[in-house]
Amino acid sequence: MTACHQEKTSKIPPASRTKIMLRAFSDTTKLDTFKIVLNGERPKDMELVFTITPPSGKPIYTKTLKATALLDNYRDNVDLGKEKKQMQFMQDELALFLDEENFLEPAVTENEQPDKNTTDKSFFAELKRSGVNGFKYRLGKESNVYIAWSAADRKVKTYYECCK
Repeated sequence: MTACHQEKTSKIPPASRTKIMLRAFSDTTKLDTFKIVLNGERPKDMELVFTITPPSGKPIYTKTLKATALLDNYRDNVDLGKEKKQMQFMQDELALFLDEENFLEPAVTENEQPDKNTTDKSFFAELKRSGVNGFKYRLGKESNVYIAWSAADRKVKTYYECCK
């Protein structure tokens, strides 16, 4: 009888599946909406969907992070053997995603210099001149992506990625 017993998944209340923050990003005088949503009921089906939407209402950035990829990246360092622990890990990722330390004001300081992890040196120089804000998020324990608004290209671009 116990061989057929499956571990119960703890339901995550809908109100706990979304985090929203308003910050200056694509325009220094208006606030964009940063939103992260945890979709799915079981870790193998879960994903974090991150969007940035300016006041105009049309998203300027969307990134989907699969739970399976995040969980696989941390298995060596964190005990994620049980589904309950995987669910908690995903809830923690959601909770930390819009942490204050991930908002970079400005994206690039006047003293910063590009290095081997700078994905676009001309965009880096644009950010240095413009002083616009940036945002960073994790793809894994050792992998961060830094993004900012490019006024020249009228879109969100990655300017730094470390370390795969």
